[in-house]
Amino acid sequence: MKIAVVGATGMVGNIMLKVLKERNFPISELLLVASEKSVGKKISFKGKDHFVIGLQEAVDQKPDIAVFSAGGETSTIWSPKFAAAGTTVIDNSSAWRMDPSKKLIVPEINAGELTEEDKIIANPNCSTIQMVMALAPLHKKYKIKRLVISTYQSITGTGIKAVQQLENEYQGKKGEMAYPYPIHRNALPHCDVFEENGYTKEEMKLVRETQKIFNDKTIAITATAVRIPVVGGHSESINIEFEKEYDLEDIRKLLHQTPGVTVKDNVDTNTYPMPIYAEGKDDVFVGRIRRDESKANSLNMWVVSDNLRKGAATNTIQIAEYLVANKLV
Repeated sequence: MKIAVVGATGMVGNIMLKVLKERNFPISELLLVASEKSVGKKISFKGKDHFVIGLQEAVDQKPDIAVFSAGGETSTIWSPKFAAAGTTVIDNSSAWRMDPSKKLIVPEINAGELTEEDKIIANPNCSTIQMVMALAPLHKKYKIKRLVISTYQSITGTGIKAVQQLENEYQGKKGEMAYPYPIHRNALPHCDVFEENGYTKEEMKLVRETQKIFNDKTIAITATAVRIPVVGGHSESINIEFEKEYDLEDIRKLLHQTPGVTVKDNVDTNTYPMPIYAEGKDDVFVGRIRRDESKANSLNMWVVSDNLRKGAATNTIQIAEYLVANKLV
């Protein structure tokens, strides 16, 4: 496979390269692609130096697969150019997620929808991926009626500028601000921009993307997304109302049996998921599983995952692996 990593010099691009190496993805030729300002930079992969090339040069080389993490604007312009050259694009931005002609894929849930004709495939938002991984087996059996979600999101979801802001604030330095307020010793109920309905784009992604992945617009969803001074991953408090009565032990069993999900849930030993534990891992961790005693057929759980790995890079590479394994590229 000739593989292009678009946005190779960015935070997620760097993790994509790491995941490609860890999972021993079959690469015959690797193209590292970034904006003009990064062209010519040297990046080492599996002991070999590669020089960063520009987008047009990468299109001209007609890679089999291009994994994108270069922002929505770049994806909107360049994904169709790669696709027209015969490349299958897996895009990590929000550019194509809600396009009805593009598929929004979490491999463990809906990779079976993919065909050879899908030349631009959308990777869901990080907070959506970890949530639907935990919800999918429960929705299949008990049918979700309503979700109330509160997220506690890592600054790495904003990017390197946010990490630098936090580091500067730790050290008492002044510097460029990724957020309108300090993030150190703070919590900002403001992830992405506000929409006309008063919700942020991040909150509405949880609504729209979940309904699309499950192909079910009847699920009522409301969310509040909060940025906290954490590096390791996103955490989510999820309240689920099912259409059917459920068995709590069956919920635990279903989650235990779900590939890519790890249950960490024993209050007697203070065992529950935390970002500090999830960092650098690919699984989605679920804990604090308990009945919501205020409402029938309702459940609370706490879900944590590394937003740069399963929430972005790993999910993208898993899609690529599925394409290769099923001869769709």
